[in-house]
Amino acid sequence: MPANFGVVDLFAGPGGLGEGFASLADEGHFSFKIGISVEKEKSAHSTLTLRAFLREYRANHGSLPSQFIDFHAGLIPQPNWSAVDAEAWRVATEEARGLELGTEAATEAIDRAIAKLRVNHDDTILIGGPPCQAYSLVGRARAKGKVGYVPEADERHYLFREYIRVLDRLRPAAFVMENVKGMLSSTVESRLVFEMLMEDLSSLGTGRGHHYELRAIRLKDGRARLQEAMKPSDFIVRAEEFGVPQRRHRVIIVGIRSDLAHRVAGAEIAITNMARTVADAIGTMPALRSGISRSQDSTSAWRREVAAAATRLAAIHKEQDNSPLHHLFSSFAERANEETPSLRATSRLPEGYGASGDELLRWLERPELRSLAQHETRGHMGSDLGRYLFASAFGAVNHYSPKAADFPRELSPDHRNWNSGVFNDRFRVQLSGEASTTVTSHISKDGHYFIHPDPTQCRSLTVREAARLQTFPDDYLFLGNRTQQYVQVGNAVPPYLARQIAKLLLSTL
Repeated sequence: MPANFGVVDLFAGPGGLGEGFASLADEGHFSFKIGISVEKEKSAHSTLTLRAFLREYRANHGSLPSQFIDFHAGLIPQPNWSAVDAEAWRVATEEARGLELGTEAATEAIDRAIAKLRVNHDDTILIGGPPCQAYSLVGRARAKGKVGYVPEADERHYLFREYIRVLDRLRPAAFVMENVKGMLSSTVESRLVFEMLMEDLSSLGTGRGHHYELRAIRLKDGRARLQEAMKPSDFIVRAEEFGVPQRRHRVIIVGIRSDLAHRVAGAEIAITNMARTVADAIGTMPALRSGISRSQDSTSAWRREVAAAATRLAAIHKEQDNSPLHHLFSSFAERANEETPSLRATSRLPEGYGASGDELLRWLERPELRSLAQHETRGHMGSDLGRYLFASAFGAVNHYSPKAADFPRELSPDHRNWNSGVFNDRFRVQLSGEASTTVTSHISKDGHYFIHPDPTQCRSLTVREAARLQTFPDDYLFLGNRTQQYVQVGNAVPPYLARQIAKLLLSTL
């Protein structure tokens, strides 16, 4: 009989890691069933709960509810999901819990879930990763600027211990812990956080039952295996090597309970569809224009703004003989009204949607849907439109994103340190023919690091485009306002990567 594992998902965010595990099926049998997922941030918890409901509804009915498809298409307000299917909603609200780890309420809820999982499943799996802000290089730099900031007093440095406390109580067959690379170098109390983590993990079970053998996910010759790590950096997993269209590098530690560790030898899975690109993920999506912030926005006003920017850029590059950029900007200035999109948002599905034979698009596109959701652009300042236009055109011609020194002086922002190197990557275009850079929660701020590769669109990425680069399927709806949606997407684990980790674990166990 196929294996049946109950899953506890901590620091779940919108559910990217859990989605990968829960989606893995073999001839209709789902080996991983999420028993409880815990997330304290309200909008992410709402997203998590809706996804749990849809998963349960589909398991019972074989399809998405028509009310969700209408809501997803923007045709109706969010329904009362309990009225759609009371039992599926009950299961979902029991699974997705809006709790803060370390509190008495969270401890009680997790303990009840553990007791239930032990009765209903062959064994259990623990997944998740503490919030990364305290470990990330950017997060630490920002924290240092806060008056009176004391790293030792920042509880986020110790959140991994809440994970370990649950691990100690659950004693699962295996665990998966994910975090940013910065965790390897982050220090507190003059000690490396990673060393503290490894000590705590290694001490589990000492003198009282099974301990955990720690493994890194290693890729060689198109096969992924769990192997012993020789150094901390061995735990770094590069998502683009697993078919994710994004250069996302994260620490992923896999622990196998010692009574099962003998099964690791020989366990492996084939990895296909490597080297996926931005164009693979978002190239078929409908073109949109950005908006103009801080002034009157309309299609004609936007077109005038970008045409004027193209004219200025053409003049700047005119002195360079046969400059491809000069020709590109000249043509764009003359044909802006014909070549640029007019819409800022669309729910129109691309032609041939759901019928692709491409493995990544088969994962992203969901034929049941009647529309795209959350494909709506932001407004940008008029001065930034010229910079976005230049960056995207420069990237298309040179196949790399421009540095600060590559920008014409006329486009330089009014920053004293613009040429100091501090702002070297202040404006970064995502290149069509490559995997994107890491999608982070910072995309919620201004979009400068996530410029769309098509110069005619002159904008940053939409929530749905960012979600696709993170490999969230199109029926994965992010709740909350747009800023919260961007943050959820940026903080998540790519479900397509998580699914392959789940497959490797299943092969092992």
